[in-house]
Parts: sequence; structure tokens; C-alpha cells
Amino acid sequence: MRRRGQDFRRPVRRRISHVVWWTLCGIAVLLFIVILSKESQIESRPTFPKRYDRRDRIMEGLNITDEMLSANSVTRQLTDQISLAKAFVVIAKESNNLQFAWELSAQIRNSQVLLSNAATRRTPLTTRETETAIRDMALLLYQAQQFHYDSATMIMRLKAKIQGLEEQMGSVNEKSSKYGQIAAEEVPKSLYCLGVRLTTEWFGNQNLQRKLKERKQMEKLTDNNLYHFCVFSDNILATSVVVNSTASNSKNPDMIVFHLVTDEINYAAMKAWFAINSFRGVTVEVQKFEDFKWLNASYVPVLKQLQDSETQSYYFSGNSDGGRTPIKFRNPKYLSMLNHLRFYIPEVFPALKKVVFLDDDVVVQKDLSALFSINLNGNVNGAVETCMETFHRYHKYLNYSHPLIREHFDPDACGWAFGMNIFDLVEWRKRNVTGIYHYWQEKNVDRTLWKLGTLPPGLLTFYGLTEPLNPAWHVLGLGYTNVDPQLIEKGAVLHYNGNSKPWLKIGMEKYKPLWEKYVDYNHPQLQQCNFH
Repeated sequence: MRRRGQDFRRPVRRRISHVVWWTLCGIAVLLFIVILSKESQIESRPTFPKRYDRRDRIMEGLNITDEMLSANSVTRQLTDQISLAKAFVVIAKESNNLQFAWELSAQIRNSQVLLSNAATRRTPLTTRETETAIRDMALLLYQAQQFHYDSATMIMRLKAKIQGLEEQMGSVNEKSSKYGQIAAEEVPKSLYCLGVRLTTEWFGNQNLQRKLKERKQMEKLTDNNLYHFCVFSDNILATSVVVNSTASNSKNPDMIVFHLVTDEINYAAMKAWFAINSFRGVTVEVQKFEDFKWLNASYVPVLKQLQDSETQSYYFSGNSDGGRTPIKFRNPKYLSMLNHLRFYIPEVFPALKKVVFLDDDVVVQKDLSALFSINLNGNVNGAVETCMETFHRYHKYLNYSHPLIREHFDPDACGWAFGMNIFDLVEWRKRNVTGIYHYWQEKNVDRTLWKLGTLPPGLLTFYGLTEPLNPAWHVLGLGYTNVDPQLIEKGAVLHYNGNSKPWLKIGMEKYKPLWEKYVDYNHPQLQQCNFH
């Protein structure tokens, strides 16, 4: 056979010796052992708890919102079951199934305990711990459906229940309003006692009559350089607080003249009280409106209305419309001349040029002399506006469906308050304001323009004739609502308008001290009538 040439021979492979192989394997084994030993060292090291700050701990706690939004939330399932079960409890009780209602209530409590525990420990509920509660509640809800407590029945019954509760609430509110109105209108026994004792004292003690004549300085009653105030009231104690608080806070009480007008019944008692007591030198005049010769039915529309049988039936019997009109619209005080004399101040005090009118349910806590120097800019009435809210605008007091009202008055005009008013009697007479009042009273003989009180006719009478005063002069609401303490502190005159008068048991307790500080409960007459 012919051999290949040497250049074309395949190179011979060299075998790796056994020594090299064993060396490489040994190195690999050593590396493996080293790696294992390092891992074991790492695992054998002590573990230290991770430090969390307060925010991290809160973030790890139970987030109720996230939990309820979860698709697998057992918390939401429990909550839904509880809501449905509560509705079924009501229906079960109405159906007289008391045993079933008790079982539902017990299961509701169990589910609520689970929810409470989860909230306390700040970890979500698990399916395992709620499985029994959810199953037991589901069985009860299924049983409720077997009792025909289905959704439609439940909705109908709940609607009927709601309607019944609303009717009960309406009845309770109506009774509450009626009883509150009656309580506000009633004369407390102590006030009645005071009137009787003072009347007896006046007619049995000639010294009192002489003392009142000596104290009264006739020239002061018509001196327009003094500060004249008027109050029309049959409440002796309330009037006394008005006079006492005004005098106590006045810088010059000797320049104050109070003109008090009451009725025949309280005339002697009112005179006796102001003869017995002195108020820092304040001059007090007491009159009764029955002595005013000009006050007759031919001149005063209210007196004419009082003589109308239909009006008397409306206000005093309340049977003319089947009781549809709320009791507050039927209060006979709205036909009282003491309530309407504010529209006849120039006739009552013909010699005066300017006077401050005060209601008997106010208390004065600042000096009021600055009122008499306020420029009314040709207006007749100075009053504090009350239109910070829509409720106190004209459209809330007047009937704007009537063409007379709609044509003459802006519905969004700002209302104002009676109770502390400065009246320019010169302008009043010049503009015949009392005649304007008569016009609107005649137009409202059928009560279609307004229904309630003296404020609506006042808004009509003094429309365009009222100068707004600083709100601090007159703070309202102490007889029916909560008032900002800062307003009370800054207020010159605080008005207890509303039914909760401070001399009544239904008065608002937190505002009574502001009024009672001007009542001397140690006075013998008040002691004898159990005032406290």
C-alpha cells in the first residue's frame, strides 16, 4: 500500500494526563465547599427586626376603604348582610315574629363583634374566621325570604313605616309648636302675682302716688334736648329690665326720659313699681292707651278690625278654616294696640322730635346716647338690617302673588328689625307715615297681603324711609337660636325675639343671665311672688 506524504498526515491527539483531571475536580470540590460554608454562615447569623417609623406602621395597618373596595372583601359582605338583616328585624317585629327577630339581632351582634375586632387589631378579616358568621347569617336571610320578607315586601313595608313616622313627626312638631306658642303667651303665676300685689299697693298707699308725682319732672317729658325712649308693654318686670339696663349703662342717666304705655289692667301696677323703685335718676312717665282720645275705630284700622266678627273668629276661635292656618298666625297679640302703637308714636308724643323705640323683650348693655346724634339722611326710621340671609328679604314676609305687592315693592329689598329703632318724628309727620300705615292696613283687611305680626306692615310703611344702622346696635335671636358670642359681647341692645323669653321657663338658659343681672331677686315684692 502506498503511504501518504508526510505533509498530508493527520496530527496525532495528545491525551490529558490523569493527574490534571484529578486536580481540576479537586478544585471544583473545594469551591463548592467554600460556597456552601458561606451560605450557612449567612443563615446562621441572628436576624434583627426591621425598624419602621410611625408612618410605616400606620400604612401597614388595616385600611378600611381599600378593604371594602377589594373584590374579595369579606368585610363588605358582612356589612351588607348586617344592613339587610336590620331591615328584616324591623319587618319581623311588625309581623310579630319575635323569635326570628331575636335570632337575627343575635347574629347581627356576632358579625359586629368580628368587624370590631378587625378594626381594633388593624388587620383585614380572613375568609376562614368569617366563614361561620357569613354562613349563619346567609341561612337566616334565606329563611327571611321564605317568610316572604322579599325585597318588594320589605320596600313597601319600610315605605309605610317611613310614612307613618313622618306623620308622627309632623304631629309632634305641630303639638310642640302649639304648646310652645301657648307657653309663650301665658302669663307666669309670679308675674300675675306681682301685678296683683302692686295694684293693691298703689290703691292702698297714698304715699306712692305722691312720690311718683314728686319724682316726675313735667318739663323733662317734653324737653327735646334729652334722650327720650318709649316702651309699649303690659309686662312690668320686662319693662323694668329695659329701664334698669338702659340706666345702668348710661353715662348720663339724669338725661334719660322713659315714656311707658300700658293698658288699663296693668296701669296701676306699672305706676306703683316705678314709684317704689328708682333707676339712677331716670325720669319715667306711665300712661295707658285707653286715655288716648284719638285712638278710636274711625281712625285706627286695627280697632275697626277688632270689631269685625270674622276677624274675631279668625284670631280667637281658630275654626274658620278647619285649622289649616298655623297657630302662630292666629295670635291675638297681633291685634293688641300695645303691639300697634309703634305706628302712632307722633300722636302718642306730640311734643317730641326724636325718640328711640324699644321692645320689652330687650336688654341694653351699652350707652345709647349716640343714637340721638346719628344722621338719618332725611329718613324716618333708623334700624338694623337683617338681610344677611335670604330669609330676611321682603319676599319672605309679603305675598308677591298679589298685584299691589308685586307692583310697589322689590322682593329682594333688605328687611330690618323692630325692637330698637330711632325715629325722626319731624320727618314722620311731614311724610304722613301713619297715613301710609293706614292705607296698607285697609288693603289687608282680608289678610291677603301678609298674615303675621307688625313687621310686614312696618316693611311696607317705612319702605324707602329706613336708614340702616350699624349691626352692633341691635343683636337679634336670643329667644330662638344660637347667637355668635362675639356679636353678643359687642351688641348695644340684645333682643330676645322668639318664644323663649328670658322670664319664661322655656327661655334659653345660656342667655338668661344677661337679662337676669338687671333683676333684683331680693326685692320684697319679687320675694313674695316667688321670683327666683
